[in-house]
Amino acid sequence: MSTIDTRIDDYILKSAEFAKPILNHLRSVIHKACPDVKETMKWGFPHFEYASSILCSMAAFKKHSAFTFWRGALLPDTDKILAVEEKTSMGHFGPIKSLDDLPTEEIITKYIKEAMALTEKGVKVPKKEKASVPGEIKIPPYFIDALQQNNTALTHFEKLSASHKKEYLEWITEAKTEATRTKRIATTIEWLQEGKSRNWKYM
Repeated sequence: MSTIDTRIDDYILKSAEFAKPILNHLRSVIHKACPDVKETMKWGFPHFEYASSILCSMAAFKKHSAFTFWRGALLPDTDKILAVEEKTSMGHFGPIKSLDDLPTEEIITKYIKEAMALTEKGVKVPKKEKASVPGEIKIPPYFIDALQQNNTALTHFEKLSASHKKEYLEWITEAKTEATRTKRIATTIEWLQEGKSRNWKYM
């Protein structure tokens, strides 16, 4: 039996007008395709879990919406619709500005069921290779999404020096559990809103 999270109702209600029908449609299709899905909020936007693992997520930004499969890079993509080279805030369906930008409900359903099958098998999301260029800063997609939900935090993060950015990113990515990572992201956003660096307490 599916689990509804009223925080997602609030999230959709506060989204831009163009995004509301998109998010409502995606939410409906997800529940139809996966009757046992569980809704939750992670990193500031809606996620859908199945078999104790993240199945997919959706988000609304100022000018587009996004939909992302947690194991998108592993899906067969028989219809050649997924942007899986780099999971960014654009999502696996690219920037969604209207319902017309979405694949048909039939296709979305097929991909959701394929994602469910991967989840049931316990297939792990492949880890990204570390940057080969010395000093290059890799920002995880989930942190990009969190930043883009808070303009003040994003602005302050962009103004940080490379070393200060690295301090935050290492702190977040080195978390050993998802719960710890989620908590660290929330704390990071809070501190960035105040213009603080990672080690501001010691400065």
